Amino acid sequence: MVDLLARPKDIPFLSGLIQREIICRILSGPEGARLRAIATIGDQSHRTARAISWIRDNYAKPVRVNDLAEIAGMGVSTLHHHFRVLTHMSPLQYQKQLRLHAARGRMLVDGMDASTVAFEVGYESVSQFNREYSRFFGQPPMRDIKKLRDEKVVEMSAA
Repeated sequence: MVDLLARPKDIPFLSGLIQREIICRILSGPEGARLRAIATIGDQSHRTARAISWIRDNYAKPVRVNDLAEIAGMGVSTLHHHFRVLTHMSPLQYQKQLRLHAARGRMLVDGMDASTVAFEVGYESVSQFNREYSRFFGQPPMRDIKKLRDEKVVEMSAA
């Protein structure tokens, strides 16, 4: 396509053909089926994306899979299947991961303590938050945040 810039007279005749060739190569490539599924309105992947978007926008709220299935316009087992295909995790695992990343960011950037941030991101129990945080990031919240801050100081002094 860029080569056509050197021959402006050929643009009206060849640009459409080249665009079609690019699209054909993409759609017939290894990710073509997935791309077609996501782009097709009303397809299961498109509907699943609505549920994913809802979780992203409402991660701190309690999630009922039945409600997510309704948002996506599909059955619970169908939603679970397509959700796993797109995210490689269940809706509740996805929500947990969003909560933990949001909590880590709030503690690191805003200096919030683990107890406060746990409730802010939707946990009902600080001990549950600490357990899940440790399991996900490999160490308790405050130790993890201290380590991240120490690494940042070392990076800044090396620069």
